This record gives sequence, structure tokens and C-alpha cells, in this order.
Amino acid sequence: MKGLVIKNTGSWYTVRTEDGKDVESKIKGNFRLKNIRTTNPIAVGDRVSIDINNEGTAFITEIEERKNYIIRRSSNLSKQAHIIAANLDQAILIVTVNYPITTTIFIDRFLATAEAYSIPVKIVFNKTDRYHQQDIAVMNKLTTLYTEIGYSCERICALTEEGIEGFKSLLKGKISLLSGHSGVGKSTIINKVLPEANLKTGNISEYHNKGMHTTTFSEMIPLPDGGYIIDTPGIKGFGTIEMEEAEISHYFPEIFRLSSGCRFNNCTHRHEPGCVVLEALNNHQIAESRYKSYLNILQDKEEGKYREEY
Repeated sequence: MKGLVIKNTGSWYTVRTEDGKDVESKIKGNFRLKNIRTTNPIAVGDRVSIDINNEGTAFITEIEERKNYIIRRSSNLSKQAHIIAANLDQAILIVTVNYPITTTIFIDRFLATAEAYSIPVKIVFNKTDRYHQQDIAVMNKLTTLYTEIGYSCERICALTEEGIEGFKSLLKGKISLLSGHSGVGKSTIINKVLPEANLKTGNISEYHNKGMHTTTFSEMIPLPDGGYIIDTPGIKGFGTIEMEEAEISHYFPEIFRLSSGCRFNNCTHRHEPGCVVLEALNNHQIAESRYKSYLNILQDKEEGKYREEY
């Protein structure tokens, strides 16, 4: 029997079968023997085959080939990865200029990973009601930066419901991953879109200006007009993985577009003569923050480790 993995609570997966039944399932042992170097060989969004037993639970016996997935380095096992979700139509990165702060390095790491797996990303700024004049200026600057690169940027305030109707239209008929730091308001947004979801929400630490985890597992929530929202636990940092050093610049569209003009086809865009990327950086045609993020990911590859706080 075939089905869709709609929830992962650790060792158990909820599989929604083609006839609409939800079956609690476990992985059959041989999955562990297939050299899958991830903390979770199966992710929410995977399409699988299951064998149901007499107790009404099931074993997952097969996983279908994924269209795509989004992955990050596991923070406690640096040589392993964690698949956040699979078979996505889009990813929506919820960010906040403040309350808590979302850094450009975190945003760029997420965008680069999505580029690597051909997953379209929309950036959504939340909590706009709390922004002071300086915060608004930062948001405007980031919106201009990412829009010029080619990323759609939206602004909402889940608390006051400003922009929520427009946000709903982004989701219609699509499988959408919602991601971002703890405390940026993902659960509140989902509750406004789907009040019946009734997800638990939490406050950020005023002292540390960081969010506390309220979502503890990944889940696909069906939308009334078709499609799913994938709700995931908040992410502290985004360690990149499965990227070859020579490919990293490909995942920064504005760098990749220019790189064909470099003198050397293996240019790393750091020190080589005739590098058009460095020239564009000096002429302010490439944002310094984006170039810093590019170097930051390269540094990960060279050091072979993952520094958690981004």
C-alpha cells in the first residue's frame, strides 16, 4: 500500500494512505543498511510503501525517489545531515528583522541550500507591527537586495492579520515548507491561515531576543483549497552539507551569472586575477553581505565543521 508521510515524531511516522487513512508506521530494519548518512532516512513529504500488520500499525518498506528535498547539517553529528522535508513545491522562509533577529548569513545559507535542490523560495518578513524606524529601514534594504537577486519578498503581521489573505494565496494548491528561527511566528501564522490547526505558540526570550521551540516535530497540514503546509521545529543555525566547493558559487545566482566572465574557469572569487565577481563586489554590484555568506560556506567546507549560531 502506498502513502504520504505527513508526520514524524521520532521513531514513528504517520502515513496517509491513498484512501485517506492515517497509519502509524515504523521503518523496516533494512533501511538502516542502505548507507543513508542522515539522522532521518525518511522525512515528511516522502512517498512510501507500507505493509500493515494485524495491530493496525505498519512497516515502511520502500521510499519513492524524491523530486527534491531540503537538508541541513545535523548540529550534534557534524558528519551527518538532517532532511527537513521532501517533495516540495516551494519553501517559505519566515524572517524577522528583530524579535528575534534573523541574520543575512542564515537567510543566505537557507537560500543556497534551496538553490542546490531547485526549490523556489519566498521570503516573508513577519512581526512588522513591532518594527521601529530603524527596523523598517533594514527590512526595506533587505527586501530590495533579495528582490533584485530574484527572490520574492512579502510582509505580514500574523498578530494583526495584516497581509494574511495575500499569504494564503501563496499557499494555494502547493506543498509549502515553512521554515525559520524559533520565535519568528510560524505557528501563529499557521493558526491564522488554519484556525482549526490550533498550534501551540510561545514567546521569545526578551533577554536573549531568541525564540523558544514550540513545535517539536514536523507535520504536513492539509489546506482547504488543496496543498499542504509543512510545519517544522524552529532552526537555530543552518549548516550546509552536500555542496562541493566548486559548486557553491552556483547557488548564489548573482555570483553565478557573473562568473562566466572570470579569467579562470575554476575561479574561487577570492583572490584570482581577472575575477569579475571581485570587481563587481568592489563596484557595489554584489552585496557585501552576500559575498560574506559565500565565503562563510566555503569556510565550512575547508574546516569540515559546522558552527551552530547563524
